[in-house]
Amino acid sequence: MASSSSSSKSSLAMIMKVAALAVALVLVATEVDGQSCNRHLSGLNVCGEFVVPGADKTNPSAECCSALEAVPSECLCNTMRIASRLPTRCSIPTLSCS
Repeated sequence: MASSSSSSKSSLAMIMKVAALAVALVLVATEVDGQSCNRHLSGLNVCGEFVVPGADKTNPSAECCSALEAVPSECLCNTMRIASRLPTRCSIPTLSCS
């Protein structure tokens, strides 16, 4: 029973980290070619239910796919580069995703 509680706490902590990272990505979005990434990235909120750990839905909706398609590739790449540097800049261990 304690293992289940520990697992639930661990899952909740991971969900909170993912949510915090998503907010950070939107807040630190930079401009690409004079066009703000903010609007495009905030449109990805409709994809949230498909990307959190333990999500029941694994296939993105048409709305999510449309929102993702609308984000310029350079905007996504810059945002991912920024996100990958955040842990170091926040003095926390770097993420290791497999």
